[in-house]
Amino acid sequence: MKTLQNQTLLYDKDCPLCNVYTSGFIKVKMLDDNGRKAYCDLTSEEQKFIDLQRATNEIALIDNKNKTVIYGIDSLLKILGNSMPWVEKIGHVKPIKFGLKKLYSFISYNRKVIIPSKEDKTQTLQCVPDFNYTYRYIYILFATLITSLVLFQFSKLITHIPESNFMREALITIGQIGFQALFISKLKFEKQLNYFGNLMTVSLMGSLMLIPVLILNSMIQIPELVLLFSFGLTATIMLFEHIRRIKLLELPKLLSVTWILYRLLILLLILFL
Repeated sequence: MKTLQNQTLLYDKDCPLCNVYTSGFIKVKMLDDNGRKAYCDLTSEEQKFIDLQRATNEIALIDNKNKTVIYGIDSLLKILGNSMPWVEKIGHVKPIKFGLKKLYSFISYNRKVIIPSKEDKTQTLQCVPDFNYTYRYIYILFATLITSLVLFQFSKLITHIPESNFMREALITIGQIGFQALFISKLKFEKQLNYFGNLMTVSLMGSLMLIPVLILNSMIQIPELVLLFSFGLTATIMLFEHIRRIKLLELPKLLSVTWILYRLLILLLILFL
């Protein structure tokens, strides 16, 4: 790979996703060994020519020689384009760039609910993205859609429960948000939406874990007992992930109890109604 010299990519040190892909650029030699820097470590001199607020939402690439900065998808296209010019050329085609910008914003504004981390309150500079209601609603809707589709397909394989449909699975998925909302209604709305984003990430994670089972079952018939075991194992992993996130968000432990309660109530309703 061709190395982009004298360029420094700012990243959110508390974001595991940001850590992975910025260190990846250095490992494959797209950036030199000093090619990334934590946002919280910016010097007072660097803060003078960097848009600090924008840099929390769009990853900033600093030209150390000219003291200029580009942000977001432009930063990534410049890094990739230095080694693969065709990537940058395609990326700057207007319809494609428009789509890339929207995808980037979708991930960036939701990165704290996709992969949460404990906030380091000792840092003066916090790389926390603005709270964007539109992208949070879109993320919750996206996670709901994927979860509902996977659960609908999986439910077809279980003969011991009444026949399902997509609408039922969608209502169950959405219903967990409403049920959990009953127990955090006194929190600020932004904090509630932050929890709902994490809640739906847990559901999405569980759905993604079930997809390989669905694919395997399309090739060989898996015994229903094994299917039930895989579903139970997935639910258990989801529970521990929910507990972990509740702790990171400093929310009441009761929410994990009600998370289990909701699923038990839904199971009873499906079996006996």
